[in-house]
Amino acid sequence: MSPIFSDNNQIGVVSAFSELVQTNFKGEMNALCWYRNLDSDFNEIVTKLSLKENITEVSPEDLIALQLSEKGNTARKTILNDLQLLADFGASPSLNLLKCYERDDEFDFISTDVYSFHVDRSPIATDTFLCTYHGAASDIVANSQAEQKILIPEIREKLKELHDGAEEEFEDFLKENYFDLHYQLHENAEPVNLGLGHLWRLAVDHPKQQVLPCIHRAPIENEGEFRLLLIC
Repeated sequence: MSPIFSDNNQIGVVSAFSELVQTNFKGEMNALCWYRNLDSDFNEIVTKLSLKENITEVSPEDLIALQLSEKGNTARKTILNDLQLLADFGASPSLNLLKCYERDDEFDFISTDVYSFHVDRSPIATDTFLCTYHGAASDIVANSQAEQKILIPEIREKLKELHDGAEEEFEDFLKENYFDLHYQLHENAEPVNLGLGHLWRLAVDHPKQQVLPCIHRAPIENEGEFRLLLIC
């Protein structure tokens, strides 16, 4: 068991999928980790898949068609089982082989791409599930260690300059353009890397949520290495 997870107030650690989906978020805890040590060769799967675009969705049929070693086959079974568990739970998981995400560089003072620390929002009660099997892994950070960018005076002023509508419509403008979802870390912030092979459940901003949504970001990919990511 990794002490960086178990000793962190933001993170709850569980040992089974049933615990992952049945445990309630509470207090500061808005991330749950099904912690796993997987003795499998996910790299073999990555090397045998074909990247068609910067992000390529991999189907179960794509995985089943691969000729794999024993450890590669163990890795495949893990992925297929994770996909099935999430589908049975009612989620819509996607397995992605990815080189990189699209960057948002329209403004020099705020970015709304997934490399920026952000929270997810949904109109219905749901959570974000993710697992990085290979490549660079995502980060999360405690809500107390970050601030909404729209509340930072200099950023807010620049956003007001972009907004050409009535003052009472400004907050709607921020939401419509997803500016309110993005955060800036405090100087002493300590993000936590989610690691490889663990299946995570992160709190989402929705009307029935009892805790603050989990602030997270996609990692900058390692040079010459693809990520294999399950997400829903």
